[in-house]
Amino acid sequence: MELPVAEPGPVRSEGLLLQCPYCDSEAMHKLAQLLLPGLAAVCIDCTTGDLFRKPSVVAVDMRKEMVDYVTQRSETFISDSLIESEASQDEEKEMPEDPFEVVSIFMDDFSSTKRNIIGHVSGWLMNDSREDKIDDFVQEMEMTRFWPLERREAIAEVLLKNVDLKTKYHCPEKYENEQRLADHKAQCSFRPVTCPNDGCRAKVSVRCMTDHDSACLFKILTCEQSCEKRLMRRDMDRHCVTVCPMRPMKCPFGCDSSFPERNLEQHCSEFLQAHLLKVLKAIHKKGFTDEGFKDHALLLEKQDIDGKLGKSREVRSLTNVVKNLEAKMKDRGSS
Repeated sequence: MELPVAEPGPVRSEGLLLQCPYCDSEAMHKLAQLLLPGLAAVCIDCTTGDLFRKPSVVAVDMRKEMVDYVTQRSETFISDSLIESEASQDEEKEMPEDPFEVVSIFMDDFSSTKRNIIGHVSGWLMNDSREDKIDDFVQEMEMTRFWPLERREAIAEVLLKNVDLKTKYHCPEKYENEQRLADHKAQCSFRPVTCPNDGCRAKVSVRCMTDHDSACLFKILTCEQSCEKRLMRRDMDRHCVTVCPMRPMKCPFGCDSSFPERNLEQHCSEFLQAHLLKVLKAIHKKGFTDEGFKDHALLLEKQDIDGKLGKSREVRSLTNVVKNLEAKMKDRGSS
């Protein structure tokens, strides 16, 4: 059952029509993820070489300036694109239509206006240490929740609707009254719903739910290696590698065969003679002929009343059992 989600209010558009407020949740989240590294880059570039200012000191002012700048650019984006398209005959100079690329250009333009003298040097912009400092500052802001994701998503939603020329990521529908808008919203493919997988709190547009479900880390799946276990997608790799009884393994005694881990006991029982010969040759080296090793292996099996040879699952344990049996056989022979 879908959990309730926040209902954005209707938006009045031109001609007094009410526009559907929904947009693609995944796209909005992706766009919000661009804002923090963009802010970090601005703060790093404008304080580089300045002993009296650190990125954290200018972050508040830079955040406000950047948001104001990119928002203003986005509000005139459609009209500017139309004007530029009519005036320019060079298609390569036209503004891209991808919203994420458009907003990235806006942030780069803003960043270039804030770089100090060192920041304007091309070598610094390509410097590895610059990227490291940006990454470190992003982590610092995330840890201190300087700019929480939900606040960035609110800004990203505005930007997305402003620059999405082909309405690929937001609903373009408009209606003349509240009732018709409400009827549409109940069926809108952009309406947000909560992922039904237990533990997942993601809110995703209906149109993206299939894609989200196919990658959701909380989706319950049957083991990929066909054991009976059902588990979350996020636990699948660890399960398959560490505890799955169907995980492939090679014989611990050096056989060329491989098999599911749960068949180890069966394998050790079926190939006990071959495993015994390998261990005996390692213990006694040249103490027996080939036929002698086989005879000695058969003798050990007869002396193994408790069946410990067949229960050994690796070389060390089988070696210990063999040595104990041989010690008992020697004691009986000397008494």
